[in-house]
Amino acid sequence: MVFGVRASKYRHIYTEPPKPEQCWTGLRLSIATGEQQYVKASSKYFAVALSGAGGPLAIQRLDLPNRYTPDSCPIICGHAGSLLDFDWNPFDAGMIATASDDTTIKVWQVDADGEEWGGRVLSEPLVDLRGHRKKVSLLRYHPTAANVLASASTDNTIRVWDVEKAEEISVFEGLTDIPQDVVWDHRGDQYAVSSKDKHVRLVDGRTSVESHSFLAHEGTKSTKLSYLHPGDNRILSMGFTQRSGRELKVWDLRDTSAPVYSETIDQAAGVIMPFYDIDSSVLYLCGKGDGNIRYYEYTTEEKALYSIGMFQTTISCKGMCVVPKRAVDVGKNETARLLKITRDGVTPISLIVPRKSDTFQEDLFPDCAAAVPAHTADEWVGGSSLPPVTMSLDPADSGNGAEASTKTKFQVRGIAQVKAELKEALERIKHLESKLTEAGVTY
Repeated sequence: MVFGVRASKYRHIYTEPPKPEQCWTGLRLSIATGEQQYVKASSKYFAVALSGAGGPLAIQRLDLPNRYTPDSCPIICGHAGSLLDFDWNPFDAGMIATASDDTTIKVWQVDADGEEWGGRVLSEPLVDLRGHRKKVSLLRYHPTAANVLASASTDNTIRVWDVEKAEEISVFEGLTDIPQDVVWDHRGDQYAVSSKDKHVRLVDGRTSVESHSFLAHEGTKSTKLSYLHPGDNRILSMGFTQRSGRELKVWDLRDTSAPVYSETIDQAAGVIMPFYDIDSSVLYLCGKGDGNIRYYEYTTEEKALYSIGMFQTTISCKGMCVVPKRAVDVGKNETARLLKITRDGVTPISLIVPRKSDTFQEDLFPDCAAAVPAHTADEWVGGSSLPPVTMSLDPADSGNGAEASTKTKFQVRGIAQVKAELKEALERIKHLESKLTEAGVTY
């Protein structure tokens, strides 16, 4: 009897255990708990919250593993309370937004700009966003529009901000309980939000009008979300059964009366964080408190997800994030890189597809999202709907120029810059007034 095996180029994906010198160690991690991932990365840096007054946030370079000391990296320390979440600007690898239980959101520029990398303490943000009445628990940058940020708070509101103007675009007040997750769709036209009332709501990002809601999971623990492949109109939810079993469901947003696919994972207690790679159609499931990372391949078939492997270790995970595809090593066929928070440090986990050829593998690395916005915040608010700008990962392709920073076009002016401009303007006014006085002109 011949048994068919489902073909997949990711079926033999494997993980290279990192050497000790490839990890970041000695970090005094924050004890604050919540719905956050605890670590997030841009294409150049990653950030992790430390214990201490003012909600300190350590900024580490991806290419510089080290043992943490106060002089090894810059520290952001500008809040009056514990840091609860943070998010990197997808179009500026050195810009990060932070959220705290002091109800504020602050935006920072961490690039050294000629200064020494380590030992700096950043206490003056570029922008200070205020509007929430209670602690801000989640932050999510817009995937295609420049300087648009969504924030979730325990005041049961979701606010969308124009960071450059430091003002609100919209406020959603339709939640009946504390938000647990917020995710943008791939174009950023709407976002999905899960909350403690077990419902998932779809909300227009520009107007905060709720278009649909549905009951996702019977369990009372946290529900995490991820939009699946663009154009399929499907979303994944990770939650718990009524008996506290961990389960995943795939929903067709055109009909949410029943899930397209459902699977019970196990009976563990940790919340599972889903990370979907739209370039490879591979889903990574990482559980808080787990040592395992599960891999699934997504299809449009009736069985939407196929298990293709698992990375197992006895070292538990407090938090996890995926490094942007622009930063992977295509030379060794690294299709994804995860950063895992352990007891006192951060460990990189490379996921590699074995190939005999050492040339660039086009089928493994299709064009990915570039560090270039598809439109401005004003254009998006006006109704512009565009997919992400893409770039080639082929080292020989000039498309890598899409990684170039767009700060000159969409730069957020900081307090220091505004003060300098004001000083220059006052000096100019004083000069012109003296000229008018010399000419005998009354003003």
